Amino acid sequence: MAGTRLGDLMVKEKLIAPEQLAQGLEHQKKNGGRLGSCLVKLGFVSDEEVTNFLSRQYGVPSINLAYFEVDSDVVKLVPEDTARRYEIVPLSRVGSSLTIAMVDPTNVFAMDDIKFMTGFNVEPVVASESSIREAIDRFYAKAQGDALTKVMEEFAEGDEVLELEATQEELAEGELERAAGEAPVVKLVNIILRESVNRGASDIHLEPYEKDYRVRFRIDGLLQTVMTPPIKMRDGIISRIKIMSKLDIAEKRLPQDGRIMIRFQKDGKSKQLDFRVSVLPTLYGEKVVMRLLDKENLRLDMTKLGFEQESLTKFERAILKPWGMVLVTGPTGSGKTNTLYSSVSRLNSPDTNIVTAEDPVEFQLHGINQVQMKEQIGLNFASALRSFLRQDPNIILVGEIRDFETAEVAIKAALTGHLVLSTLHTNDAPSTISRLMNTGIEPFLVATSVQLICAQRLVRRVCTNCKMEHKVPLQSLIDAGYTPQEAQEVVTYKGKGCEKCNGSGCKGRTGLYEVMEMTEELRELVLVGASSLELRKKAVELGMITLRRSGLIKVRDGLTTLEEVVRETVL
Repeated sequence: MAGTRLGDLMVKEKLIAPEQLAQGLEHQKKNGGRLGSCLVKLGFVSDEEVTNFLSRQYGVPSINLAYFEVDSDVVKLVPEDTARRYEIVPLSRVGSSLTIAMVDPTNVFAMDDIKFMTGFNVEPVVASESSIREAIDRFYAKAQGDALTKVMEEFAEGDEVLELEATQEELAEGELERAAGEAPVVKLVNIILRESVNRGASDIHLEPYEKDYRVRFRIDGLLQTVMTPPIKMRDGIISRIKIMSKLDIAEKRLPQDGRIMIRFQKDGKSKQLDFRVSVLPTLYGEKVVMRLLDKENLRLDMTKLGFEQESLTKFERAILKPWGMVLVTGPTGSGKTNTLYSSVSRLNSPDTNIVTAEDPVEFQLHGINQVQMKEQIGLNFASALRSFLRQDPNIILVGEIRDFETAEVAIKAALTGHLVLSTLHTNDAPSTISRLMNTGIEPFLVATSVQLICAQRLVRRVCTNCKMEHKVPLQSLIDAGYTPQEAQEVVTYKGKGCEKCNGSGCKGRTGLYEVMEMTEELRELVLVGASSLELRKKAVELGMITLRRSGLIKVRDGLTTLEEVVRETVL
């Protein structure tokens, strides 16, 4: 039922006055949301009045969710993100019927989706928007807690699947050590580590707040809450992780960094995992973030990263040159390290000397000399680079160009017969030139040393298991960057949500790449001090595929969605 029609009926029923409807519609226009919620926020009607009114209009029962408890098995029938998207809550299942509470019982798309997803006939009841949101928070948090208890029970019955590489001799006497050694804490930490691997997470966040403790996994670039352990377990969990990563458990005021090496039994095979641990003191305790470094997930085949063929040809041409600088740019978590590792793996051969300066070394690569930076003893990128030049290298990889000193040494190395690969944090390829010059490097040095700049982003892939055609308005396609003709022809896809993708519709990620090869025309522009915009315009004229264009190509090929591309790139 459209908002205006609903408002007119409420005026007709004398629930609100016409001027109140006008104010409600104005509030809705400014802030979004449903008209009923806007009228409640403005204090013109109560939640209960709106629910009872909707119940009469739609001819379906209403329910007060505040007094309702739902079995966690019923909650699990509908994924949390689907419940939030459609503003629905599964309530009970009898035979082949599933009762769900909805804000709008006329939403046939939601009911069809739930029916398709669960295989049950859907019976709607009506509830207010605020009560549904509260119920989603409450029911799904409880379901996660029940699931955690169940996993812990199963875990206690089964064999231990995680085995520490390090010995536990460092366990000394004291309160924290005892808390960390208690069986429930050990098991819970092991469950968290095991689940992160099973779900394909890249990071684990353990976050303390005033009254609760939250565990989130970053899966395909997005954070998801996976469990909320009891707050009393907080100190024990942190101490356990500190012991595993050989950190000082008594130090709670300063940030600390460590590493956990684990052997993991999966499908009868033993595999080694590496967790990079960062501990940060916050207002309510220490927050722990663990980056999962799984060598099996490292893609070293450049053809599988997501490069368009012409961009890949340019990139390979640049890294196969005997000297010069190749820069990979993008924000944290955009896959720069993977691209660099793929590049050095492509170049790794018995007749080549490759040295890398990294902070930290994420993966150990055979045949490559990797150096871990240690700022506290003066080993930084600039000093490591100077040492490298005395080590007869062919190829040098510098983790990041952060300052003038590092940039200067890297450019000198590139101009004296070495291939230098590095990263920078810039938004696109052309603005990297400006960033280098802003650090204090002369334009003629930048123009002569830089061979190629590759900007990149990661977008989520559409799940191949539940992929379906999804209509996008023509104007949205044109606004995103398609030509009117392309917009007419393009077919877009979206994931419906299934078990394989945890109901998200997305599984895995692919890269978007903007590869700017430094041609003579671009070098001349750099020498005369051209702006990023002028460089960009000329690069596009010379055939550079922009990040947005790379994304649109992947939408057209059915690899990702328009929303993902618009979220990660600009026109």
